[in-house]
Amino acid sequence: MSPPKKSAKIREPSFANNAQAIRMSLLAWFRKQKRELPWRKTENSYQILVSEIMLQQTQVKTVIPYYRRWIESFPTVHKLASAEESQVLKHWEGLGYYSRAKNLKQSAEIIVTKFDGMVPETMEDLIRLPGIGRYTAGAILSIAFGLKVPVLDGNVKRVLSRLFRMNENGNNRESENRLWSKAGELVPEKNAGDFNQALMELGATLCLPKKPDCERCPLSAICESKLHGVQDKFPPAKTRAPAKKIKVSAGVILNRGKVYIQKRPKGGLMSGLWEFPGGKVERGETPEACLRREIKEELSIDISVKKKLMVINHSYTRFRVTLHVFHCEKLPGRIRSNACEQWQWVPLKDLKAYPFPAANVKIVESLINGHKIRK
Repeated sequence: MSPPKKSAKIREPSFANNAQAIRMSLLAWFRKQKRELPWRKTENSYQILVSEIMLQQTQVKTVIPYYRRWIESFPTVHKLASAEESQVLKHWEGLGYYSRAKNLKQSAEIIVTKFDGMVPETMEDLIRLPGIGRYTAGAILSIAFGLKVPVLDGNVKRVLSRLFRMNENGNNRESENRLWSKAGELVPEKNAGDFNQALMELGATLCLPKKPDCERCPLSAICESKLHGVQDKFPPAKTRAPAKKIKVSAGVILNRGKVYIQKRPKGGLMSGLWEFPGGKVERGETPEACLRREIKEELSIDISVKKKLMVINHSYTRFRVTLHVFHCEKLPGRIRSNACEQWQWVPLKDLKAYPFPAANVKIVESLINGHKIRK
């Protein structure tokens, strides 16, 4: 009788032995399989900076048309620095997280005045620019200048956690630091920009949050979680609070053929953008009653609420908003606004010239393209 076969022992990969294999395999894969993206066709450090700011918390496919339009209008840091804020915000309209657009313009102004129009080439100088943290600075320094600096975005965290079977998700400072340390050990002296992009590309296209495509992964033979068959368990899930649901009313107020819009106050959420007036529906309040109350409080006038024009569902990071939009008419009285930076009456056809938050953009498009509102 033959002796029982011993079960195959999983070989534990060694970081020291496999670091070079990881670099070579990943770079070879990236050069063959990388997506053709507009910011990968330039070595212009300003344009690379723009792409990295736009890609913060935003998917590549969403960014592409915005990036192309931006570079067409603001091809140089000097063009951006001298542009009007309203023009900058209009180009950002619909991309979300509008503070990024303001930070980008402020950074351009600083680069022009303090760095003679040249994007800084040190971590210390870059992270002093508004809206640029360690990750964005690392991406710019490695991609634009070829410096040996790591990056760590959500995709890279997932790749590293699976590749080394690290029980880390970056949910706290200690976990974040351990992942940064591992990324720093991996990044090569040469081709740092390509390597960092390859890590991010792998996470975006194959090493997905759910159902990673291990069969096509260039690192599957040395991925510790794949070797142990536990790739679906890494990284550990983050605990997130459920999104809060909010009901809001907004009014399209007509007067003598024009529509009332107001500019959000400085220093607040989405400051500098224009909006239709309104506010949050309180408990036990109807959307119509909310609108009459908000307009009275904000503009010191009474309105007649006519028909409901539309209902818009819009998601933010921590909120799910249901926006009820009504056609309204201004009743006799003088506007005395105390809740906005600026207000004005605008012909319907001119609304597209103003930058609005995403939900309000839907109102503008519907008004111009669909709804016929009579006084």
